[in-house]
Amino acid sequence: MVTAGRTKLGAMTRATLDKQPHEVAAMFDRTARRYDLVNDVISLGQHRLWRRATAAAVDAGPGELVLDLAAGTGTSTDAFTGLGARAIACDFSLGMLRTGVRKRGGSGLSGGGVRGVTFVAGDALKLPFPDDTFDAVTISFGLRNVNDTAGALGEMLRVTRPGGRLVVCEFSRPVFGPFDLVYTEYLMRLLPVVTRVVSSNPDSYEYLAESIRAWPGQAELARLVAAAGWGRVAWRNLSMGIVALHRAVKPGDVRQAGSI
Repeated sequence: MVTAGRTKLGAMTRATLDKQPHEVAAMFDRTARRYDLVNDVISLGQHRLWRRATAAAVDAGPGELVLDLAAGTGTSTDAFTGLGARAIACDFSLGMLRTGVRKRGGSGLSGGGVRGVTFVAGDALKLPFPDDTFDAVTISFGLRNVNDTAGALGEMLRVTRPGGRLVVCEFSRPVFGPFDLVYTEYLMRLLPVVTRVVSSNPDSYEYLAESIRAWPGQAELARLVAAAGWGRVAWRNLSMGIVALHRAVKPGDVRQAGSI
């Protein structure tokens, strides 16, 4: 694994795979105010397509309970409640969660439901939920920020009911070599420039760019998911491999995983 040092900024703004939770949470607290806008700009609108693909892979139905981890402001969580499922938006950044509550007309953060979404503060390594609770657990662009990938995948397994689904949406490796070169140049050179114009905390996007380059590719992440105890692991690429969707099922299933 690639590990980079810290910058003179003091806060975590470089890609370290031994990430300290309080530093990552503080970084996202500072980013929360314009987070959704920045996502739209730096992904050239692609994040909307990725979100829809994730919702389709989760395939949440009426009456099901979905845990959306690293949910941030809850934008991704809306896709599940729109399908009739109940959903919990869980994140360890209070700044992100409060922004999500405010955007829905609520105030504070009580854990109560706001426009169909329940916001809960929680650490992916110590989820505040009982065993076998959720029909589906999903995490989008957040597993990369946890300092123990295997531990987080194990916690997700614990809180998922037998037969429940896991869907991980995360940056990955472009499958077309020449495009990978262009993409790397964008990440390391252009992305920091763009975010200095539109972000409320542009330094955090240096960390974003480097953490993407340090993250495992599709096959390696699939092996980590399987090693954590998940069954029937599969993945498919989005946007030529910029992003990959990994899907798995908790053993003891009563529902077929289906195609991803």
